[in-house]
Amino acid sequence: MTTGKPFDLEIITPSGLAFEGKVEAVTVPAKDKPFQVLANHAPIMAELGIGAIKFNDSANKTTLFATSGGFVQVLKNKVSCVVETAEESLAIDAARALEAKKRAEERLAKRQEHDALRAEMSLARAINRLNIAGK
Repeated sequence: MTTGKPFDLEIITPSGLAFEGKVEAVTVPAKDKPFQVLANHAPIMAELGIGAIKFNDSANKTTLFATSGGFVQVLKNKVSCVVETAEESLAIDAARALEAKKRAEERLAKRQEHDALRAEMSLARAINRLNIAGK
């Protein structure tokens, strides 16, 4: 449900602006647990984890972006997400994400200690992308 009071959202990656526009609600994957922002939200800064940035525009259209971590700042009716990656659900290449998932699972099966954390993170990102793509 939207509030009828739009506010600004920007999603910024190292390669540029992934999204900028007016929204009525946004949910971000904070490291501890996801939280929703509506108009006039209290100021906050939080670390983001792997998950989905989900927002509704004034037409109540829902958009999802897969992200792999970063930070969010909420200040004066503006939400700024500075993230490592942001990929809109409709643009996710599910076959590529499935291949990344398989490679990560294979690396984890070998249990090479120096590679395990990297493989676990790769696996989590791939699963997130597949979930957000609806696959």
